[in-house]
Amino acid sequence: MLASPTRLVIATRASRLALWQAEHVRDRLQSLYPGCEVVLLEMTTRGDQILDRSLSKVGGKGLFIKELETALLDGRADLAVHSLKDVPVDMQSPFLLSAILERDDPRDAFVSNDFASLTDLPAGSVVGTSSLRREAQIRQQFPQLVVQPLRGNLDTRLGKLDRGEYAAIILAAAGLRRLGLASRIRSFLEVEQSLPAAGQGALGIEILESRPEMHQWLAPLQHADTAACALAERAVSRVLGGSCQVPLAAFAQVQGDTIRIRALVGEPDGSRMLHAEVAGNVSHAEQLGEGAAQQLLDQGAQAILAKLLSAGTDA
Repeated sequence: MLASPTRLVIATRASRLALWQAEHVRDRLQSLYPGCEVVLLEMTTRGDQILDRSLSKVGGKGLFIKELETALLDGRADLAVHSLKDVPVDMQSPFLLSAILERDDPRDAFVSNDFASLTDLPAGSVVGTSSLRREAQIRQQFPQLVVQPLRGNLDTRLGKLDRGEYAAIILAAAGLRRLGLASRIRSFLEVEQSLPAAGQGALGIEILESRPEMHQWLAPLQHADTAACALAERAVSRVLGGSCQVPLAAFAQVQGDTIRIRALVGEPDGSRMLHAEVAGNVSHAEQLGEGAAQQLLDQGAQAILAKLLSAGTDA
């Protein structure tokens, strides 16, 4: 029988939300292993430092995990905690996505000081979002609104709203809830209105493949239904070569033994949006996700993807 760990170091970004996530994992591990000392290694990533350009122009969401992976490689940390939607879907050796924790609210949230929902915004109102996925869906449904980029951590984004730079901003509901800021949410964008990003609302723990004992210690944190959904959603993104240069969404739900996956890809300006939906046995989650991606490809997604990736733009 594997002995319990005596000391574990968690690599984490230093933002308030990232620290909450790492502390949540720390508390879960200390509950599982009362004799274990769990400490945080706080780090600033390149993604945290570059705030004047959109993610799609500076290398994508992988910028948020490279420094943490270096800490795993050089032995300063045993595990790294990430928002799952920030973890590239093509994670390569020597790294392993070891555990996926139970998902929080996966929806997008509408945040405004003056308006209750997107439908209440007057024509010409400026809406801020960091996500091409959100931007495309908003532009399709509300062409009268002006969508502009919004970077920075959660507090920075809320500060920009409060200074009047935006009439409203769209944020992940889970992050607001985790930081005790649910009162800032004026309304939710239901998944039918704004399909979430792959893995949105879930936390992922990354380790080195060469640490099988870590994989065993983390196994109790794995949430089976969330992991199945993430597997399906990330398969959609992987098949389509998903990155933040592409307005791509994938969202799965488990009910009993059945998993339902919805996906979309579109033009950033919302002028064209392709939709797919697949359902089947949860044991085939990854293949079903691949099937949803194939539906999108059959509708012409490749042409949209090729154009966006060659342009290297987030429109």
